[in-house]
Amino acid sequence: MPSAHRFDVGDVTLAVRMWECAQPRHPDVVLLHGTGLTATDWDDVAADLSRDRTVHAVDLRGHGESDWPGTYSIELMADDVASLVSQLPNPVDLVGHSLGGLVACRVPATSPNVRRFVLEDVGLMRARTPSMPSRPHGELNFDWAMVERVRPQVDTPAADWTEVLSAISAPVLAISGGPPSFVPEEWVDDLVTTVGAARKVTIPVGHEIHAGDPAAYLHVVRDHLDT
Repeated sequence: MPSAHRFDVGDVTLAVRMWECAQPRHPDVVLLHGTGLTATDWDDVAADLSRDRTVHAVDLRGHGESDWPGTYSIELMADDVASLVSQLPNPVDLVGHSLGGLVACRVPATSPNVRRFVLEDVGLMRARTPSMPSRPHGELNFDWAMVERVRPQVDTPAADWTEVLSAISAPVLAISGGPPSFVPEEWVDDLVTTVGAARKVTIPVGHEIHAGDPAAYLHVVRDHLDT
């Protein structure tokens, strides 16, 4: 069972679910969820990976049990994660889904402590017609203001994304959700081309690959991280 931890990372505190492995054979892994999800989204993946490594599943700022400060951007989230990683004793492997993958890509600029990356359904973004989703009814386990701040960054990406990706030197596994996903596979191809040491695997089950086919997902993730 995971234990609950809190890490001060500058002006916010992040909540982290930790699966501690008594006899780890691989570096720790840090898991970053997508927009509107929380660390609990990784429970099944974390339980499997924790058989031979310690796992940290993070609530990004504005999500779950982490602080909801009202100030949000992909860059701020990346700074939070870089600060968290710097407080862990050894270099880690970083796994990010969707928004968590975009956050992961910006971590290396401020942290030398990432050994390998897994980017789940993350592509080289293009400008697209701005579209703000409607707020779901009822109580949310994330701050809607976070969506209002971050969604425009996805619709109109920062000009430096190609530079950010090309600066990543650690090995990257990019997993595409294939035709069922709203992230075009050619965008993932372009990310792989831009990153120096990257390869792509397609698991055609849509955007949430780790939930749609966990066995296939874990197989390719372990193959990458255990090498």
